[in-house]
Amino acid sequence: MSEIDTTRIPRHVAIILDGNGRWANARGLPRTAGHAQGEPVLFDVIEAALDLGIEWLTAYVFSTENWSRSPEEVAFLMEFNRDLLRRRRDDMNEWGIRIRFIGDRDDPRVPDALRTEIAEAEALTVANTRMNLVFAFNYGSRGEIATAAQELAARVAAGELLADDVDVDAVSRHLYASDMPDPDLLIRTSGERRLSNFLMWQSAYSELVFTDVLWPDFSRDVFADCIVEYQNRIRRFGGAEEA
Repeated sequence: MSEIDTTRIPRHVAIILDGNGRWANARGLPRTAGHAQGEPVLFDVIEAALDLGIEWLTAYVFSTENWSRSPEEVAFLMEFNRDLLRRRRDDMNEWGIRIRFIGDRDDPRVPDALRTEIAEAEALTVANTRMNLVFAFNYGSRGEIATAAQELAARVAAGELLADDVDVDAVSRHLYASDMPDPDLLIRTSGERRLSNFLMWQSAYSELVFTDVLWPDFSRDVFADCIVEYQNRIRRFGGAEEA
């Protein structure tokens, strides 16, 4: 396990939890077994983030593109996420975690029971301040940006805003969670090296760390390695490197 500099902890870490299906396929198991195996990994990482004092942790758990998977896998994921919230929300509440969701929960394809669990988990933990745990569910960054543009266009048409007022800050204020800071570190597991429609606006200056480890094999040690990789970089935000 790498040595983390506790004085330089990223405020916001976002993770693309990838590789569940490949993990299951390699073992001759149904893809759903990989998703189930990923749950304890997620909570191990949540506890590690709490221990490090990370303020925001965002997990990409279901994209708008995931609806194209088999009906059996989609149905499993809907029930799996509902069951996870029902079983673990009290634990997260006791840990001081505020549970939040970004994405289109009003999509008619989202089961009412899951939508209810999401609302109840958010309401239960709304006053917690130790960490914000954000689940990106039925989330797509392109759709998020398009919706923000539509809202701003409507406000301009209504005379509430001038066209010149539509700047970077205005768009940011119309995203799903306008108070969420941009990720300092974005991790993707499984060896894939792309964002897959995840936080594309917010990650403009995030440090990206890609690991070949499949999500069900991810661990605190690998998480620590990712943090150290982040700490070894110099963040210039588009500026020149100092001589």
